[in-house]
Amino acid sequence: MKDFLEKNVVRNSILLFIDCLIIHTFEVMVIRTDETVFAECFINKVFGIVLLFVLLRRLGWKWRKIGFVKERAAADIFKGMLLCVCFYSIAFIIEFIMLRQKGTPGHMEFFTTGFSLTGNVVKQTGIGFMLMCIGFNIINVWMEEGLFRGFFMTYADKERSKKFSLLFAALLFGLWHLVTPFRSLVDGDMGIGEFAVMSIGYVVLSALMGIKWGLLFRMSGTVWIGLADHFFNNCVVTNLLHVVTDTGTDELQIVRVLIGELTSFFAVLIYYKLRNRKTAE
Repeated sequence: MKDFLEKNVVRNSILLFIDCLIIHTFEVMVIRTDETVFAECFINKVFGIVLLFVLLRRLGWKWRKIGFVKERAAADIFKGMLLCVCFYSIAFIIEFIMLRQKGTPGHMEFFTTGFSLTGNVVKQTGIGFMLMCIGFNIINVWMEEGLFRGFFMTYADKERSKKFSLLFAALLFGLWHLVTPFRSLVDGDMGIGEFAVMSIGYVVLSALMGIKWGLLFRMSGTVWIGLADHFFNNCVVTNLLHVVTDTGTDELQIVRVLIGELTSFFAVLIYYKLRNRKTAE
């Protein structure tokens, strides 16, 4: 298997991605773990982590080769969480201003839900659900940052340029998120037109986030900053912290996510370019 993995890294990456996507699609469309008491699709993430163990063993790589550097964990995790807090603070402020202008001022509440493109459902306030949410989100970011940033980018670097590796991994990450709007289409929650718009938007936004976390991986040499930002975004901003008004919950969540993610993306991109320019001088 090592001989197979040593050549044609793009082809192999696509095959590995398809394997993961099949498990992901089956869980989301058939098992629907996120609609059970677990409120999260985690089986495909566990599969991805097991796959990473197998791949690293076959290639003779250590986890630190794909960015899991123990010595840098604490400091980089702090940086990642700070990054998310800063830009989502801006997003929340804008969201509250918009709600007030609509005549429906909101307030924050802390409880657990899953994420849906058509709105959050099933409010859970028990500590057990919150702990499960945190645990499943740790599994989620471990798999996605480890596979899409740590592994795919490092693996593609063997035969391709660093720019190609970054964009290639980001594209796969964007396509990974097509399953969510597709299920909404199949369930009748979306029409074809809305599905097309949501799919394009969701894939593009996810790909941009893939580029942002990929740049953080390039600059730091670890996955920890992107992993922490990813975790805080998914777990706290999306699943645990909510804006409630008299007319509903998280009515402007999509706006909040767009503002938080796009502002942080451009900030990281600008910093990366300035850093490279300074290094070149």
